[in-house]
Amino acid sequence: MKTIKSMLFTAVVAGNLAMTATPANAGDKLLLKTPIAFGSHLPALGSSITWVSDQLKLVSDGRIRMKLYEPGKLVSPPEILDAVSSGKVNSGYATAGYWQGKMPAAALFSAVPFGPEAGEYMAWLYYGNGLSLYQEMYDDAGYNVQVIPCAVLSPETSGWFKKEINSIDDLKGLNMRFFGLGGSVLEKLGVGTVQLPGGEIFGALEKGAIDATEFSQPAIDKMLGLHKVAKYNYFPGWHQQATLFELLINKDTWKEMTPGQKATVETTCKASMTQSIAEGEYSQFDVMAKAQDNGVQIRYWSQEMLATFESTWQDVAEEKSAADPFFKKVWNDMSAFRKGYDLWEANAFLPRAQHN
Repeated sequence: MKTIKSMLFTAVVAGNLAMTATPANAGDKLLLKTPIAFGSHLPALGSSITWVSDQLKLVSDGRIRMKLYEPGKLVSPPEILDAVSSGKVNSGYATAGYWQGKMPAAALFSAVPFGPEAGEYMAWLYYGNGLSLYQEMYDDAGYNVQVIPCAVLSPETSGWFKKEINSIDDLKGLNMRFFGLGGSVLEKLGVGTVQLPGGEIFGALEKGAIDATEFSQPAIDKMLGLHKVAKYNYFPGWHQQATLFELLINKDTWKEMTPGQKATVETTCKASMTQSIAEGEYSQFDVMAKAQDNGVQIRYWSQEMLATFESTWQDVAEEKSAADPFFKKVWNDMSAFRKGYDLWEANAFLPRAQHN
C-alpha cells in the first residue's frame, strides 16, 4: 500500500512540476493582457481588437482570453512597444507608425503615401517579403516582441480644414495634426505638423492651436466632432490608402505558447484583417452622404495638387532611404513588389472614376 501511495504521490508531484515548467502547454489557459492605442468604441479603428478578443475566447473554448485596456488605462499608447518588449504586459495593440522615431522603417508597416491599398498590402505581407521584414525590423532593433498583423483599414480622409485649399501656397504656414510619412511630405511643403492623440484634436482645433487636422475615416472623424469646427473635408487620403495595425506579443510569452495557441492567435488576427476592412468600407458612405447637413463641403484634390504630393513623397522616400539602411531595404522590396503588381492591377481592374 505504501508503495502504491508513494508512486501516486511521485506522479502527482511530477505532473505539477511539468505544468509549472511549461505554463503554455496544451492543457493551460492563456491570458493576453493587452493595452490598446485606440478607443474600442471607434468603428474599425478600435472595434477590430474587441472583435479579436471576443473571437479568441470563442474559437479556443475559453482557453485563450484577451483582456483589453483602453488607451492610457494601463499603458499610454506611445509606451506600448516598450511595455510589451520588457514584459510589463505580455501583448499590446497599436500601429507601427507610432515607433517611427525609434525605427524609421516602422512607418512603412503602418501607412505609405500613394502606397498599396489593402489587398496589395496584404499580398506583400503574406506572400511577398513583407511579414519577414516586419519581424526582422523588431529583432534587429532589439525588441523582444513577436509581431502579427491584426487589422487593416481602407483609405482615410486627407484632412479637415477651416478654409478652402486651392493651391500649395494655401497650405504654407498652416499648423496641422498629421500622422506618419504623410506628415514629412507636408513639412517639405511648408506645413508645420504635430502629433496629437485623437482625444486632444477637437480641443486643439477649436481653440486654434492647430489650423487643420487629419485623423481617420469619416465615421471615426464624426465621432470626434471634427465637422463642428472644420467645414472643408478633403479626399482622397493620398497619405493613407490603407493603414495596418499590429498585435505585439512578448517573445518570451510567444515561445511558451503551443503551436496550436500560436495558430489560433495568428488565424484570428488574419480573420480580423477581413473583418476590419469590411467594417471600414461599410461605415463611411452614410456619414459622407449626411455631411452637407452639418455644413461640411467634401472636396477632391486637383490633379495638380496630387501630383505635387506624390513627387514630394518620392523626395521624402529617397531622403529616408539614404538616412536609414533598413528603411531603404524595406522600401526597395515594397517598390519591387509593387512594380510587379502594377502589371496585374493595370489589366485586371476597371479604371477608377475620374474626378474634377
